[in-house]
Amino acid sequence: MSAIARAALAALLFGAAAPASKLLLGRLEPFLLAGLLYLGAACAMAPFFLRERLRYGSRKLDSISLWRLTAAIVAGGIVGPVLLLFGLRLSSSGTVSLLLNTELAATAMLGVWLFGDQLTRRGWLGVGGVMLAGGLVSSASGWPGLASSLLVFAACACWGLDNHWTAAIDGITPQSSTFWKGLIAGAINLTVAFWTGSIEEASPQVIGMALGVGGLSYGASIALYIGAAQQLGATRAQAVFASAPFLGAAIGFGLLGEPIAALHILGAALLALSLVLLLSSAHEHEHEHSPTEHIHAHRHDDGHHLHAHAGLAGARHTHLHRHDALRHTHPHWPDVHHRHAHRRDSKTP
Repeated sequence: MSAIARAALAALLFGAAAPASKLLLGRLEPFLLAGLLYLGAACAMAPFFLRERLRYGSRKLDSISLWRLTAAIVAGGIVGPVLLLFGLRLSSSGTVSLLLNTELAATAMLGVWLFGDQLTRRGWLGVGGVMLAGGLVSSASGWPGLASSLLVFAACACWGLDNHWTAAIDGITPQSSTFWKGLIAGAINLTVAFWTGSIEEASPQVIGMALGVGGLSYGASIALYIGAAQQLGATRAQAVFASAPFLGAAIGFGLLGEPIAALHILGAALLALSLVLLLSSAHEHEHEHSPTEHIHAHRHDDGHHLHAHAGLAGARHTHLHRHDALRHTHPHWPDVHHRHAHRRDSKTP
């Protein structure tokens, strides 16, 4: 399977999560469904987690990374999914799928406000367009749509925090962080469901379906996306994966027969344009990298990974590696290597 096909399949599986969850909400309560979805993701990631442990061994996280992982689990694994499912109860899956585009905008704004990132003029236009489009989409469903959109916006803010905290963790791969997030968050939400008695009303068949949706939409989707990003690069893979909410909307409006209004179409077009602006936003200034040691997928032709490997200059691979101090200038995004405070004279196209 080509890298583009992997990224597209990852987007399709992730986009199908909202329509599939909408169907399951008719038979499962939000806390129970959220727990099952994330437990399914943990099951899907378990083989990758075990393979990493066998290959690299276990590496103890420092106190800061452990705090970040815990915060990411609470925000992105426990609170965010439940807010989304309560919002999905009040609106169509097509509408909610389109509103999920606000996660990218929330991540960008939280990065500026709380994590020292910088957003260019083009990026701010993209953020503004996403929020305006979200208002158009939510208004198509009246007051229930407004209440639903507020819950979805809150969920996206939780995932925005999750994105920043997870990206700043040293010594853990995306597969491992997804495994722990799914296992712990899934167990906690299932415990809440057990206390409320909702777990007793679920049939084994429906529970199995929810675990399957979680394994595919939140587990296999992540594995496929990471595999695509290793070949395409994170930026191009993210551009393909950004189609996920639109694919989810197509499933909801097309296959499930949910009503579609002119505001949905107008909002979707504005969302697409705004995401192009946001994803193409980058800035350039002189910056310094402090010495660090961590594990993540990387290449040796990106200007950051200067350690020697025979025959791996253009191939992406994963292992524990060390960075020496480095100062340079190039266009960049707030990724794992660029979470520094920005100077006022940075260029903002």
